[in-house]
Amino acid sequence: RHIKDTSLFPEFLMEIELANCDCCGLKEDCTQQYISGVKAEFSGKWLCGLCAEAVRDEITKGKKATSGIDEAINSHMAFCRKCKSNPAVKVADGMCQLLRK
Repeated sequence: RHIKDTSLFPEFLMEIELANCDCCGLKEDCTQQYISGVKAEFSGKWLCGLCAEAVRDEITKGKKATSGIDEAINSHMAFCRKCKSNPAVKVADGMCQLLRK
């Protein structure tokens, strides 16, 4: 998909791709340059902004500081899988959304 940005540079053509978070599965439109930068930071895995912050938190604040980035990513991926696989969590999330309305 191409998006023409006419606000800054009339001839600038930006390539947009759909990126899929390796942790939570969120899909997001991003430039190839942004996707490459995120993958470079997280051992070849693309993480959405929320998962990236969670992994950075585990590295800097938690016990994962000595284990490295791969250990923090694997830990967060396991957490995401656990949350997605538990049907009770889905029901609770649905109830919260209903109550907010």
